[in-house]
Amino acid sequence: QVQLVESGGGLVQAGGSLRLSCVASESIFNVERMGWVRQAPGSEREFVAVTWRGGDTSYADSVQGRFTISRDNAKNTMFLQMNSPTPAATAVYYCATGTYTRYAYWGQGTQVTVSS
Repeated sequence: QVQLVESGGGLVQAGGSLRLSCVASESIFNVERMGWVRQAPGSEREFVAVTWRGGDTSYADSVQGRFTISRDNAKNTMFLQMNSPTPAATAVYYCATGTYTRYAYWGQGTQVTVSS
């Protein structure tokens, strides 16, 4: 059972920056897919960004160009650099890992609040 622990959430002003981290309890070297998903109050979970084992990344249109996902396999850690977030980015952010077809493990989430 892989455990994922997110950190780095908090309160940030719109236009500022924040970096989320997700540390895995096991090696992520061969993990096919790692990603960030967020859930705002009263809303369903939505895709934010994903990074694939080969290095490709993909982003939701709403964060493209402002958020950057990365992974450090040596530290079993994935990151989400959030630049110039807007209040619409306020949500609980979850990291997840899995195969090409589905996520198998989820973190407990970290709250991000963006003030205007």
